[in-house]
Amino acid sequence: MDYGFYALVSRMKNINRWALMRNSFTENVQEHSHMTAVLAHALAVIARDVYGKKADPDKCAAAALFHDASEIITGDMPTPVKYYSSEITSAYKSVEDIAVSRLVSALPEEMRPSYSELMNPEGDVKRYVKAADTLSAYIKCLEELKAGNEEFRRASEQSVRKLEAMEMPEVSYFLENFMPAFMLTLDEINF
Repeated sequence: MDYGFYALVSRMKNINRWALMRNSFTENVQEHSHMTAVLAHALAVIARDVYGKKADPDKCAAAALFHDASEIITGDMPTPVKYYSSEITSAYKSVEDIAVSRLVSALPEEMRPSYSELMNPEGDVKRYVKAADTLSAYIKCLEELKAGNEEFRRASEQSVRKLEAMEMPEVSYFLENFMPAFMLTLDEINF
């Protein structure tokens, strides 16, 4: 039997993000998912190695790779629309759940639990993925602002407020130690 899961996942590159905004450069869901995975891994490493917490960087990275997989079916719903009202948010969450179920059903039965768990993380994994998702959005905003695109000023400010509200020392550590380099040119980055 032919299973379409991975063929569907490969289509994440066809879904552009930030559709309501004028972009200096486009970002697709696949690119965003990769960066979110890098950041989720980093936050979990910081949690484990800097703060001595129990964290699984590999599980966080894997979950982040699939955190927007439902958008393969739904497309990317702009944040102002998705969170406009509790009714819209609830309805969209139901649509996302159906999309995830459809995607998981495109796998052999014995593989479905593993991917269902990745696409529906819980506990700290969910927290790290959400924080990484917001960090990724913040980085996009900073890159756009650095390119002179003021369209992203408010989104940047909202992202910072969301990150601060999370009250996660791992996020604060990342913002303090790694975020400044995102505003540098390649020649200015220390490596």
